[in-house]
Amino acid sequence: MLFVIFVSFAGRKNQMKFLITVFSILFLSVSASAQKSPIVVYLAGDSTMARKAEDKRPETGWGEFLQRHFDESKVKIENHAQNGRSTKSFIAEGRWQVIVDKLKKGDYVFIEFGHNDEKLDKPNVGAAANGEYRENLMRMVKDVRAKKANPVLLTPVMRRRFDENGNFIDTHGEYPDAVRKVAAGLKVPQIDMHRLSEKLLINYGAENSRKLFLQLKVGENANYPKGIEDNTHFNEKGAEEMAKLAVAEIDRQKIKLRKFLKK
Repeated sequence: MLFVIFVSFAGRKNQMKFLITVFSILFLSVSASAQKSPIVVYLAGDSTMARKAEDKRPETGWGEFLQRHFDESKVKIENHAQNGRSTKSFIAEGRWQVIVDKLKKGDYVFIEFGHNDEKLDKPNVGAAANGEYRENLMRMVKDVRAKKANPVLLTPVMRRRFDENGNFIDTHGEYPDAVRKVAAGLKVPQIDMHRLSEKLLINYGAENSRKLFLQLKVGENANYPKGIEDNTHFNEKGAEEMAKLAVAEIDRQKIKLRKFLKK
């Protein structure tokens, strides 16, 4: 079609002007298209972050609530977190490489593991805090940076644990500190979900904090006819609260993504 229009112009000057105009329009169109491409925030993590199947509702991963805080035309959340995964199994199963292959300059990867790395009795999953877990986190950071994208490390969210006197109990041992050390050593932004969620749970209290977790009575929900008392996984309210903690830190730390947060 362009050729037909081109030959209809009389004279070399008109032809040249036409070509310049056409190529200028094409260049501007391509540039505009590239600028409109949203930043992708990839989520790499375990069940506390992952999207849940309908037959598991009301269990909800906090990563499911992240998109609603961002301008969707500017930021797209792509949740790759999976139930039961550790840094070790996430890499071994090729899930990490899927993210790396898709990364483009300027994208982000939020990395939150720990709950399953702690399971050292499971050789395909467990990774020692100051050994393989730390090494895997370092690898992930380097892989993301190699693609000129932005890694963000997150400490694992707290489980709900209180003693008989209502005192909070941390179950994560050395794992949160391992994340902090990697973040400090490699100068990576770090969102301390461990401390933030601890503060939140303590504020709610031993009994009231049940409202944030997958806690159902017998016959209360068809997906859990026998009921369930899960102190690790969130319901919708808990997932939303955790997402708010992460978003508040993005803003407080002035991570560049903050400019795309909904006001």
